[in-house]
Amino acid sequence: MTLKIDGADVTVPEGTLVIRAAEEAGIEIPRFCDHPLLAPVGACRQCLVDIPDAGNGRGFPKPQASCTIPVAEGMVVETQNSTAVKAQQGIMEFLLVNHPLDCPVCDKGGECPLQNQAMSHGQGETRFEGTKRTFPKPINLSPNVLLDRERCIVCQRCTRFAAEIPGDPGIALVQRGAQQQIGIAEDKPFSSYFSGNVIQICPVGALTSDDYRFRARPFDLVSTPGVAEHDACGAAIRIDHRRGKVMRRLAGNDPEVNEEWISDKDRFGFRYAVRDRLTSPMIREDGELRPASWLEAVALAAQGLAAAGSVGVLPGGRLTLEDAKAYATFARDTLRTPHIDFRSRPLSAEETGFLRSRVAGTSVTYADLDAADHVVLAGLEPEDEAGTLFLRLRKANRSGLRITTLSPYASEGSRKLGAEVVLTAPGAEKDALSQVSGVTEASVILVGERLATSPGAYSAAAELADRTGARLAWVPRRAGDRGAVEADLLPGEGGLDADAMIRQSIAGGLDALLIAGVDPDDTADPDAFIAALDAAPFVVSLEQRTTAVTERADVVLPVATASEKSGTFVTWEGRRRPFVKVFDKPAAYSDAHLLKLLAEESESDAEESVSDREESVSDASETDPSASKIDLSASRTDLSGADSDSSAYRVSTWRLMLDLGTLQGGDKALAATARPAFVRIPAELHEKVGDVVTITGDRGSWTLPALPALPAELADNTVWVPTNSFGRGVWADLASPGSTVTIEGAQQ
Repeated sequence: MTLKIDGADVTVPEGTLVIRAAEEAGIEIPRFCDHPLLAPVGACRQCLVDIPDAGNGRGFPKPQASCTIPVAEGMVVETQNSTAVKAQQGIMEFLLVNHPLDCPVCDKGGECPLQNQAMSHGQGETRFEGTKRTFPKPINLSPNVLLDRERCIVCQRCTRFAAEIPGDPGIALVQRGAQQQIGIAEDKPFSSYFSGNVIQICPVGALTSDDYRFRARPFDLVSTPGVAEHDACGAAIRIDHRRGKVMRRLAGNDPEVNEEWISDKDRFGFRYAVRDRLTSPMIREDGELRPASWLEAVALAAQGLAAAGSVGVLPGGRLTLEDAKAYATFARDTLRTPHIDFRSRPLSAEETGFLRSRVAGTSVTYADLDAADHVVLAGLEPEDEAGTLFLRLRKANRSGLRITTLSPYASEGSRKLGAEVVLTAPGAEKDALSQVSGVTEASVILVGERLATSPGAYSAAAELADRTGARLAWVPRRAGDRGAVEADLLPGEGGLDADAMIRQSIAGGLDALLIAGVDPDDTADPDAFIAALDAAPFVVSLEQRTTAVTERADVVLPVATASEKSGTFVTWEGRRRPFVKVFDKPAAYSDAHLLKLLAEESESDAEESVSDREESVSDASETDPSASKIDLSASRTDLSGADSDSSAYRVSTWRLMLDLGTLQGGDKALAATARPAFVRIPAELHEKVGDVVTITGDRGSWTLPALPALPAELADNTVWVPTNSFGRGVWADLASPGSTVTIEGAQQ
């Protein structure tokens, strides 16, 4: 449609709002409530324009909000004539009647749309002579989000975001008339994994961050673009820092990935970079770790690895693509070892083949999800495990996308996605996938890393994709996992995977371990992993912080965090997301740089080491023919059928987005928003055992609150518990992967 805006012809698609058409023509219209990713509401009225001709030869008698009026053929719009200017100035004067003059101390000062537009579209002097309204402040909407009510202009950006984008309408307008304000229900804080976005989109500084409040001013900060490192979604972020310290992180604008939203974990979870950081290399001497020079530590590490007959390499999932390639090269070319695996979690041999054949080199994008007719989720809870993916799926669902999820219980995240939940007991995903209907060549199948504990599930997903022509993608939990697959950080021919390396180390079959970014409590058997560290003759750790691994290592080499190096993360899509170095700190070396130093140090002993290692690998294969295979039968019950013990329940689990994870330490406000640990149990069992239960598995017991679930909400003979929200986590303190647990009422 073609219309005139300030005398210029503008052609835009039918249904375009007048304010968007003006943007296309480069014409600025002031606004506060308008946001391109939110539904129009016309709350602030600042974008009033004069429309003398609505396209039918007649005009509107009064100025209209351009953010709610769609264009019409032949429409005439005036944004800067006397009528429009008078209306805009009048609204601005009205908004400033009670807005406090606290710009010098307001966190929004210097980047405030109200400041800017008061200068560009307001009057030079005020006519207000009364006393401005005041309120006690701040109000804690949540541990992260604080509200200064006197600043609020009731634009409703925050309430609309909460209801429309994540589906967490815990913040709303309360009271009426002149008393209308933003609020929450009594004793019901604004609970959302994405609550920090309301701070960023608030146009007047009414909503502020507990973490950033009064810490700095925008003109004090240096901004650097970055990529979020907490999951595999690749959300664009902006890192604002001052004097070598990160002050805050904001969402970047990337329409192809995260649009303008990020999770609270990506926004607030950056304190780990300074908390418990390793500051210098360490070497073990007389049983104790002592600080050492870089030359001494690198030389000792290289000598120890070169002297080892067989070496296991466990690089974890925090790596950039560059680091992952460096580990692959170092393991295969320098150490000559096929024993390499990035998976620091429950895994399977089936998964190894799936990653190589169906994941590496493939690409399914967010745009493919938008265009799909049906998305099937298996072994994946997007709200907890992939925040950006969750928001994109929710947006697509609101536009008509059908979503089916195979899950042990109907979670809140599934409800927000509008998903059809197929209740699937742990281990039964193979059969459930074979029975999913409505999958076509326009569909997308998304599988998570948790399917590794479900025999045949990955093969069933691949068969479903082949049979229907649907796209298939793997969504891991950690930012470096997809890059590790692309770099082939998986066992080579005759090589051991992570589980087998642990068993071999305990049995004395490995002479050294090279470990980076692995938390023992994340592994399938944490106690066995610790025992493997204790049994290994030589352990080298490349790590950022003090961990259970560094405490047992013979050489500890500190490595740079994501903000201290440049690199590339590969998202679950297969999209490469490069980022630049934020801080140029001395002696902050990436994994790739340290591996290069180790390789150079090892060159002099290469020929001798090669023959020793080849002989060791040959011996290992002869003494343990099954070493290259993963056998979890000792720790997994048969999940395909009902358990013979009617009092035992299959335990299903996944990580909540905010839990006790290593990279979430240091931010108290963020930790306070984490959802409490609880056990989801059948309603009939809840009636018998009460609100607090003791859940007992083959590795220990937990006493936790219990929440009931109706039969339509929880798979038969199944209970659910978060993986890492209590104690040391499920695998360390409660049960082995695939095992069963018993439930009884807690002793009062």
